Amino acid sequence: MTSAATTSPLSPPLPAPLAFGDLQGCRKPFQQLLAKAAPPADTPLWFAGDLINRGSESLATLRDVIALGERAVPVLGNHDLHLLSVSAGIRKSKKGDTIEEILAAPDAADLLEWVRHRPLAHFENGMLMVHAGVLPQWDVNLTLELADELQRALRAPNWKETLAGLYGNEPNRWTPKLKGIDRLRITCSALTRIRFCHADGTMDFSSSGGLNAAPAGCMPWFDVPSRKTADVTVIFGHWAALGLTVRDNLIGLDSGCVWGEKLSAIRLTQDPAARTLTQVNCESCREPGGSGN
Repeated sequence: MTSAATTSPLSPPLPAPLAFGDLQGCRKPFQQLLAKAAPPADTPLWFAGDLINRGSESLATLRDVIALGERAVPVLGNHDLHLLSVSAGIRKSKKGDTIEEILAAPDAADLLEWVRHRPLAHFENGMLMVHAGVLPQWDVNLTLELADELQRALRAPNWKETLAGLYGNEPNRWTPKLKGIDRLRITCSALTRIRFCHADGTMDFSSSGGLNAAPAGCMPWFDVPSRKTADVTVIFGHWAALGLTVRDNLIGLDSGCVWGEKLSAIRLTQDPAARTLTQVNCESCREPGGSGN
């Protein structure tokens, strides 16, 4: 349904994945972090979306990740979808965007094709990775089903029409009755944009701040009581103002690299107590203006 690693019964188990927060075109910190973490050569490298945009080396960063081949397991983030939308003429570049060099590359079509074929969610060994979050009513199976519907639509010949229909804040509450583009749009909003929602799962997009900036009556999506993905470990990025967040069943990895803070990676062992965090400073990648969201 989503990409999931498979090995033959005789294959030795792969090392625990190393998961990275939002790179956003910050190539130097990424290279430094990969060298510092020094994972074994066959370690799967997971990326929580937003590989590009806002940092100064989006094209080179994208090429680095693509060059990793099957070791790289990225999910799509809102900036990655923005790149596709600008390339398709659906949206215009924003102040602070750093995607023009990708669009102007001689092999731009191949790069965009690679981005467009990334998954929206990845689940393996009890760990679910998405860019932003999941709605509290969704268990893992439903999350993967909805992610699969969306990624298949983005890989179809009419993908531009689908992508153009994904923008907007409505519907903002899940119901199984949703169909067509409304169903795809709420899936996209949750997987690539959510931060806060009400206890009933109604999403609120009015704030991109930290926990103290929660809209009235709202809470972080992961703190909604009876969240149906609480039985697995959810890995996500997207929320720089939240900062690094590590719990036994929740890992938020966007620690604000593009804002000049830190880039984080964590080794995703089955035992939460054995998970190791590696970080590097990102002063050189501080975004001069605009939004890192």
